[in-house]
Amino acid sequence: MSEASIRSARRSRPRSALLLGLGLVLLLILLVLGTWQVQRLHWKEGLLQTIDQRTHSAPLPLAEVEKEFASTGDIDYTPVTVSGTFLHSGERHFYATWEGDAGFNVYTPLALDDGRFVLINRGFIPYDLKDPAKRAEGQIQGKVTITGLARNPLPAKPSMMLPDNDVAKNIFYWKDRDAMAASAGLPAGFTLVPIFIDADKTLNPGGLPIGGVTIIDLPNSHLQYAMTWYGLAAALAAVLILRLRRPAKEE
Repeated sequence: MSEASIRSARRSRPRSALLLGLGLVLLLILLVLGTWQVQRLHWKEGLLQTIDQRTHSAPLPLAEVEKEFASTGDIDYTPVTVSGTFLHSGERHFYATWEGDAGFNVYTPLALDDGRFVLINRGFIPYDLKDPAKRAEGQIQGKVTITGLARNPLPAKPSMMLPDNDVAKNIFYWKDRDAMAASAGLPAGFTLVPIFIDADKTLNPGGLPIGGVTIIDLPNSHLQYAMTWYGLAAALAAVLILRLRRPAKEE
């Protein structure tokens, strides 16, 4: 080997070592990301199994659901039954779509026998029927029994991409339970049950609101993500192995 070649090889060694080090760091990152997605996959599968078990179980009294929520903080999609009287003047309107139509999900306070209130998602109404006077037949009077799915309250706005709730116009873009209750005209000092309830698809008089609008759609793409990260890691490992073997062949 000539002296010039020796000098060139010596100069390239630090650069090769740097590239190799960076490659190993990147490989470690890809492996960590793949492993994280595998962990997320197991978590998502457990969550989906829990939801499936809950939605296929018999409805529980509200008191039992509240007890579970106080203990675990999670009662999402648990079937529940509750009785009370609707306070229709306090219905709140959550912007939503249903089967391609824009409109609102109607959240109405239900007065319980113990004096407390719980917000019931009675279901969907088209946008142009926001005014309750246009669907008076569905404003049920007297005591009712509602069966539906208990829902966890949101601790905060779920995304900065969502518009702020327009409380003055009674249009909510995210389910701020406290703001809904505070603007519903409930009696001073009212006590609110700390969960929502989505009513089932039992038909309301006049057909509105349309109940049973709970959407359970939790995408589970973690396996594909894990395979992507691990695949990239395998490709990078192959490149690094070839790079490590090259100097040995040239000597």
